[in-house]
Amino acid sequence: MKNTVAIVTGASQGIGRSAAIRLARDFKAIVLAARNGRALDEVAEAVRQAGAEPLICAVDLSQAEAATTVVDGALKKFGRIDALLNIAGAVPQIDLFEMTDEQWKAGMELKLHGARRLTIRAWDVLKQAQGSVVFMSGSAALDPKPAFAAVAATNAAIIALAKAFAEQGIKDDVQVNSIVPGAVMTGRRRSFLEKWAPAHNMSVEDATKKFPEDAGIRRYGEPEEIAELLGFMVSPAAKWMTGTSVRMDGGEVKGI
Repeated sequence: MKNTVAIVTGASQGIGRSAAIRLARDFKAIVLAARNGRALDEVAEAVRQAGAEPLICAVDLSQAEAATTVVDGALKKFGRIDALLNIAGAVPQIDLFEMTDEQWKAGMELKLHGARRLTIRAWDVLKQAQGSVVFMSGSAALDPKPAFAAVAATNAAIIALAKAFAEQGIKDDVQVNSIVPGAVMTGRRRSFLEKWAPAHNMSVEDATKKFPEDAGIRRYGEPEEIAELLGFMVSPAAKWMTGTSVRMDGGEVKGI
């Protein structure tokens, strides 16, 4: 895989950052796409140290033109695209009865439509490379709650979108799957806990323990654990895996 090129969205933090560094062990080059260009500078250095050449694309994938910017930048620099990891996108955790139309649209525009546009724009190049696409969903899609309605709806749509692309991918020789992670301890989650805990008269430490306990799991996942799964899913070892949604959540979702 040392001549291959991967695009990782949401690469400035969390799972996206860990995925970019993990893939740098196997790929020749990693295209880093996210809004925070300053944070991408640090990730780019980590990618270099892991053995791959980085390309920074500081773009807002909720904007329609961003997909062309990322794909054209990758092709101009490296001449090919072998894997696309659609990780970008955070949907607001706001109660079903309080969320505005604008907030619904903002979440969908980045995570769902941003991934859809980028995959379509890269599709012909991925066909030439017999490449891979992975979409990032989330366990709320499988267990919706009123407080996470938009998160659940967007993540469920991601799973369905990946299935649709996978059906076309069987004809075009493009592998497409999705991952459904549970509660992962990212910087965004830490920030949420730091705000939530004092508002509920709890220490951050107690709040950090409370959420896994309420979910019936032993601990939060780590971004690096999801990144290892991503690394496998875009490797030659997983080439016959397509149209699949893989859950990695520590046992949070109890249904079959």
